[in-house]
Amino acid sequence: MSFALSAGVSGLQAHQKMLDIAGNNLSNVNTTAFKASRITFSELLSETIKKASQPTSGVGGTNPQQMGSGVGVSGISPIMTQGNIVNTGNPLDLAMEGEGYFVLSDGEQNIYTRAGSFAVDSDSNLVDPATGYHVQRIGSEGEIDGFQTAGVSDVHIPFDVAMPAKATSEIVVSGNLSSDATFSTTRTQVVTSNLAYTYGNGTTASEDTEIAQLDQYNGTLTSGTITFSGYDKDGTAFDSGLTLAIDEDTTLGDIINHLNTNVLDGSTASLVNGEIRITDDTSGYSKTDITMSYSGDGTLESPAYFELSTVGGEEVKSVNITAYDSQGGKHVISGAFVRTYVPNTWDLVLSSVTGNVSEITMENRRIEGITFNSGDGSYIGLAGSDTSDFVITFAHDTSTPQTIDVNLGTSGKLDGLTQFAGNSTAVAKEQDGYEAGRLSTVSVNNEGIVIGAFSNGIKRNIATVQIALFQNSMGLESIGSGYFVPSANSGEAISTQAMTGGAGTIHGGALEKSNADVATEFVNMIQAQNGFQANARSITVANDILKELTNLIR
Repeated sequence: MSFALSAGVSGLQAHQKMLDIAGNNLSNVNTTAFKASRITFSELLSETIKKASQPTSGVGGTNPQQMGSGVGVSGISPIMTQGNIVNTGNPLDLAMEGEGYFVLSDGEQNIYTRAGSFAVDSDSNLVDPATGYHVQRIGSEGEIDGFQTAGVSDVHIPFDVAMPAKATSEIVVSGNLSSDATFSTTRTQVVTSNLAYTYGNGTTASEDTEIAQLDQYNGTLTSGTITFSGYDKDGTAFDSGLTLAIDEDTTLGDIINHLNTNVLDGSTASLVNGEIRITDDTSGYSKTDITMSYSGDGTLESPAYFELSTVGGEEVKSVNITAYDSQGGKHVISGAFVRTYVPNTWDLVLSSVTGNVSEITMENRRIEGITFNSGDGSYIGLAGSDTSDFVITFAHDTSTPQTIDVNLGTSGKLDGLTQFAGNSTAVAKEQDGYEAGRLSTVSVNNEGIVIGAFSNGIKRNIATVQIALFQNSMGLESIGSGYFVPSANSGEAISTQAMTGGAGTIHGGALEKSNADVATEFVNMIQAQNGFQANARSITVANDILKELTNLIR
C-alpha cells in the first residue's frame, strides 16, 4: 500500500510541475522572443520482488516481478522553434530568423538574447533600454570613418558626429555621341568673360568707362600693364608679349580695340553688359580661348576664366552636373562634347562653372582627342598625351587647385561613351563628391550591418552587429529578462555575423514573437489537471483501504 501512496505523491508533484510549466508559457505568450518549455516524465526506479529465471529442460523461464515506485521529471527543455516575426517600424528593433543570439555586455561578461528591442542611449551607444546592456559588434566596419573605436566592441551610433565634405574627384559620363547628326546651322563659338565690369557701386560699365573708375579696380592708377594669352580658332597660340600699357585715362574701349587690332585673328571682341565677349568670325569647330591679367599700380580684378557661351561646331552635346568643392560648396559644372574635323574624334570642353571660381587655366579645361572605333562605335581612348582631367581653382582655397577626372568608359568596351548614328544622348550621370552632413537615420540590413543615412544623402556602414552561435543552444542557462549565459552543456559562444557560418538572417524594424502556443498550453493544462486528479484519487483509494484494514480489529 505504501507504493500506491508514494507513487501517487510523485504523480502529484510531477503534474504540479507540468502545470507550472504550462502556466509560465502562457504568462509569456506576449514576451518578445520567448521560447516555451516542455516537461518530460520518466518512471522512478522499480523494486524487484522476484528476479527472472531462465528456462530449464523441464520448465520454461519466468519474467521478473517488479513494482514501480512512481514518476519523476526527467527533463525541462526549451522549445527552440522560430517565433513569428512582426514589423514594428522602429529601425533599431532587430529580429533573428534562424540560428543565433544577439550579444550584449553587462560590463563584466557577455550575455545572449533573441529579444532585439534596442535603442541609443545618451552616450550614443546601442543598448537594451530595459537594462542598459551594450550591444556588441564584430569586425572593423565603421572604424576607418571614425564611427567606431578600434578595440572597443560596443556599437556606437554617432548621431553627434558630422561627416566632412568630400570634394568631387571624378565625374562619370556615358551615352552616345552621334556619328552623323548635324545642326541645321553650324554654331559659331562665343567666349565671354565670367566677370562683368561695373562702376559707381554696380552700374554696368561701357566702353567709355575708365579702368580707374571700375568697381573692380582698387588704388591710384598711374601706369600698368594688361597681358593677354590664348588661342585663335585654329588652336594657334597668341604671340607672346601681347600687352597693353594703361594709365589713368585708359578705358574698356581701349582694351576692346587692342584685342581687335593686335591680339585676335579670326575673331572679334566686344563689350556686352560689362563683359568682354570674343566671337568667331566664322562658324564651326573652334579652339578660341583667352585669359587676361594685370600688373601695375593698385589691383585690377581680371576674369577667372572666359566662359564658352556658345561652343562652335556642327555637332555639340552639352552636359551638366552638380559637383562639390573641398568645403562642400555646390557648383554646377557645364561642359560640351564637340565633334572635331578629325573623323571619329571629339573634344570635351569645360564651358562654365558656377560659384566663386579663382582660376581655370586654358590648358586644363579641354580634353582633346576622344576617339572611337569606326567599326563598332566603341570608345578607344585619348589621342596623343592628353589626360581626362579638368583643373579648377576655387576662391576659398587658391593654393590647392581641384583636379576632377572625367571617366569616359573602358577602352574597347561600350560601358561609357559610344559613337553610333542617331541622336547624341551623352550625360554626366554621377560624381563622387558631397557636402558635409550629419547622421539622420539608421537601419540594419539582413547581414546585421548598421547603415547610417546622412543629411547630405550619403550612406555609410557604421558597424556590424555581433551574433553568437552555440553547439547546443538548448543547453543555455536562462538568467531572466530574456538573457542567457553558456552552461557546461551548451558549448562556448562562437562569434560571427548574420548570414555567415550558419547564422540566420536579421530583420531590421521587426521583433520575434513568443513561440508559446495558447491552444497547446491549454491542452497541457488539461492533461496536468487530469494527471493530478488521477494521482490524487489513487491516494484517496489507498487511504480508504488502509482505513478498512484498521477497522478489522474493532
